[in-house]
Amino acid sequence: MVHAKGARIRVRGLQPAQVLAGLAGIAFLVVGIIGFSRTGFGNFAGHHDAGFWRFSANPLMSLVRVVTGVVGLLLAFGSGRARTFGWLLFIGYGLLFVWGLMIDGLISTNPFANAGNPMDLEPADTWLHLGVAALGLLIAVLPARRTILLPEDETADEPTVAEQRTDRPVVDRTEDRVTDEPRRRSFLRRDHNGRGPEVTHEERPPGLAH
Repeated sequence: MVHAKGARIRVRGLQPAQVLAGLAGIAFLVVGIIGFSRTGFGNFAGHHDAGFWRFSANPLMSLVRVVTGVVGLLLAFGSGRARTFGWLLFIGYGLLFVWGLMIDGLISTNPFANAGNPMDLEPADTWLHLGVAALGLLIAVLPARRTILLPEDETADEPTVAEQRTDRPVVDRTEDRVTDEPRRRSFLRRDHNGRGPEVTHEERPPGLAH
């Protein structure tokens, strides 16, 4: 697409990345609060039987979800910030996906074996984290809606010469005219009998030629 010379492109309105980031933030926040209501705060990094369908939950994982939800809602108020949230989801939950594969034994080597399973990850959680990472990548690379501003569109917003003139303060010259009238009348005098105007002559010192 060829744009006119001098045209500029601006981001327009609410972006799809912001909508997805906001919805994801609300979903994480709700799931995390429900997780706390089911497991409580005891055995913070241990195993809990109370979960969601096939997905496990313990207080530590619920805390991670609540924090993710709060960050998502905060970053959804800007197009660039929403994409930052998408990259955070992609990197963070991508690492959780790889860690889940190590815990499940799908990856032969697990350098974090000594850490155990503090988030109580199950195989279903591992694949869920893969989906969350894919959602984060989608939010990060989703194209923005943009608008093209042509030079005539920008000049239309600027005030015209006539508008600029009307904006200038109007100086009232009537007072100057009133003050000038006595000066003009001082040169011409009329006598009381209605004769013509008498021209006043300036007095000159004796000895000067008239």
